[in-house]
Amino acid sequence: MSITNEKANVQMLSASTDNEQSLNQTNQSITSIDDGVNISNEETLDWEKEMYKMSLPSYMHTMSMSEIYDTVYQTKQPIIENLLYGGVYILAGAPKLGKSFLVAEIGYHVSRGIPIWGYKTNKCTVLYLALEDNYSRLQTRLYRLFGTDCTDNLFFSTSANQLACGLDKQLKGFIEEHKDTKLIIIDTLQKIRECGGESYSYSNDYEIISKLKDFADEHGICILLVHHTRKQQADDRFEMISGTTGILGSADGAFLLQKDKRYGLNATLDVVGRDIQDQRIHLIKDEDTLRWNFDKSEAELWKEPPDPILEAVAGLANWKGSPTELVDKLGLDIKPNVLTFKLNINAGRLQNEYGIIYKNTRPHTGRLIELSTA
Repeated sequence: MSITNEKANVQMLSASTDNEQSLNQTNQSITSIDDGVNISNEETLDWEKEMYKMSLPSYMHTMSMSEIYDTVYQTKQPIIENLLYGGVYILAGAPKLGKSFLVAEIGYHVSRGIPIWGYKTNKCTVLYLALEDNYSRLQTRLYRLFGTDCTDNLFFSTSANQLACGLDKQLKGFIEEHKDTKLIIIDTLQKIRECGGESYSYSNDYEIISKLKDFADEHGICILLVHHTRKQQADDRFEMISGTTGILGSADGAFLLQKDKRYGLNATLDVVGRDIQDQRIHLIKDEDTLRWNFDKSEAELWKEPPDPILEAVAGLANWKGSPTELVDKLGLDIKPNVLTFKLNINAGRLQNEYGIIYKNTRPHTGRLIELSTA
C-alpha cells in the first residue's frame, strides 16, 4: 500500500471521529496502519505523525525545559545598548513637553551611530513619522537641534495611513527599499490608531500594540511610539500613560518624560522594559539648542561578570567540531551536553561581547558546533 493511500486513510479516520480523538488514540491509530507499511525513512514517518497531530483542534505545541535549552534563539540586537532594543516601546509625556525634540535626538544619534547620554548606539537607517508636523517646522527644529550637520540615514514623513488602512504595507515598502532600517519612530500613536467606539478599551489598546509588535518582531526592528500622559497623578508613574494598561502591557518597554516644573529645564526620563534594566535618567534642556542633555542617572547598570568558559571559547574563532571535541580542545571538566546548553543560552553574549558567531546544528554525522568571527 502506498504512503499516499495511507495518508488518505488517516484523514478519513480523523473525520469519522469528528476531530475529537485524543493524541494517544491518534498515535495508536497511525501505528496500527504503519504496521502494514514498509517505510524506510523513519524520520519522514515521524514528521508525518507530528503534522497529523498538529491538524487536530486539541493540539497544543509544547517544549520541555531540555528542548528549550537545546535551542539557539536569535537575540535582540540593541538599537541603543541598555536602553532600546527590537520590539515596541512607548515614549510618553505631557503635551508640549519636548517629546518630539527628544525622539528627534534619538533618531539622529542612532542614524549616525554616535552615543547618546553615554549609551552606545548601533548605526542604522531610521524612519521618523512626524505626523503632527510639516516639513517647514521639521527644518526649523532640526536646524536648531543639530545645525547643518546632516545625515542621509534619517528619513522623515509627515503623513501615513492608519494601522487598519495599510500602514504596515507602507512601512514594509520602506524597509524593503532601505534594508538596514532598524528604528521607526511614530509621532504620535493617536495618529495611526483606528477610530471607533472601543478606542480606549483594554482589548483594543492591547490589540493595537500587539499588531505593531508582531510587525516589529517579523522584520527585526524597533518601533518607538510617542504618546501622551493623563493629568491625573498615580502612585506608579507609568499608570499616567493615556489609555488603558493594555498599552504598556503589550509593549516591550516604555519611557516616561516628566518635568520637575512645567516651565523649568530639568526633567526625568523613567525607563522600564522586558530587555532593559529599570532606570531613571535626569536630563537638562539646553535653552539655545533645545537638546535634552544628560545630567545624571540614579541606577548603576548591572553587568554580567566575566565568564571563563565564554572567554576560552572566544579564543577559538573559525573552529568547528563536535561538543566532545570542543570540551577536549578547551581542556574543560564538563559534560559535552552541559557545555552545549551553556553556549546555546549565551549565543547572544558571545556575539555582542566577544564578536563570536556561534552555530549549533545536527547533520547526519552528529551535532556540529561552528565558531566564527562576527
